[in-house]
Amino acid sequence: MNRDHLLAHRHGDRTGELAGGAVLDFSINLAPVEPPIHVLSASIAFAPYPSMEGRGVRDFYVNRFGLDPECVLATNGAIEGIYLAPRALGLRRVLIPQPSFFDYGRACRLSGAEVVVLELSASEGFAFPGIEVLSEALVGCDALIAGSPNNPTGTLIPKEQLLALACRFPDKYFIIDEAFIQFAEAFPSNSLMPEIRAFKNIVVIHSLTKFYAIAGLRLGAIVAHPAMIRQLYGYKEPWTVNAVAEQVAGQLLHCSDYEREVRAIVAEGRRQIPDGLDGNSAITLHGGAANFFFASVNDGVGLDALLDFLARQGILVRDCRNFEGVSPRYFRFCIRTSDENRRLVSALNGFANGSESAKTVVGEAVE
Repeated sequence: MNRDHLLAHRHGDRTGELAGGAVLDFSINLAPVEPPIHVLSASIAFAPYPSMEGRGVRDFYVNRFGLDPECVLATNGAIEGIYLAPRALGLRRVLIPQPSFFDYGRACRLSGAEVVVLELSASEGFAFPGIEVLSEALVGCDALIAGSPNNPTGTLIPKEQLLALACRFPDKYFIIDEAFIQFAEAFPSNSLMPEIRAFKNIVVIHSLTKFYAIAGLRLGAIVAHPAMIRQLYGYKEPWTVNAVAEQVAGQLLHCSDYEREVRAIVAEGRRQIPDGLDGNSAITLHGGAANFFFASVNDGVGLDALLDFLARQGILVRDCRNFEGVSPRYFRFCIRTSDENRRLVSALNGFANGSESAKTVVGEAVE
């Protein structure tokens, strides 16, 4: 996909406005700094095949997160796990919150399962509902699939709530996508991965591509009880993890300085951006548990006007109108470095000030 096609894919028909110069891209939810050079330049030893089970990726999870090898199934990014789980578990009726990642529903439908929508409320900040509401919503369903933190809302599901649900409904599956969990402030205590041996009905889908900014390499895993992993293996295609991914996964074990840097930058941005937009009359922020914010334009302000304004500033954000369950007022942007965040905040405040001036002019003309 070339640059113009990429911009068109993310930003509708605004490609021409952005194509003339450098673009500050807030639309992709990757870590704001590149991985260390030793990861990017990892030497690739000749091998006719990678290991059939993606041993290099599995070993990363074992050594980095203290997991048992029999609890890890290496995957070609989180997306393979998202499509594998509904098929392997034979799901029939699945509860999925909206708005959320499109492929949760698509994976279920392709496996023959019916999707039951759980609408997250904007008035409640898109927070996950309480246990009693969820218990009622789960009636007739055999599984819940959700992101924590959720994309695009940036909200986190309390770990204790998920564990309580798994205890209350041992006959239902809880498939939780933790692709962004390493960005969350309380990681690893808010992850389900450390508790996985105690629950046969929890499936954690994880990705290394977001936090380590290596999306093109497709590294991820399913973390679950050994009995669940054995069941999933029975439906998984072989050789889905390539040799480059295996070797790079080994290099990621030596990225502790990088991890601290990313977490520090994201933590600063999580404070910096809301503070900088305090009093902005055009924009309302939501989420922020991960490395991105979900935002909406307020009444009387058009999303297209905002996107066009940002495009003229050379700034790209994610138009969220193609997410199911999202009203046409929402966009999403990631946290980047402090200077880049300041540029975005300045542009958003400039848009708000311009909108207020336009409203004043229109009001005077009407009078």
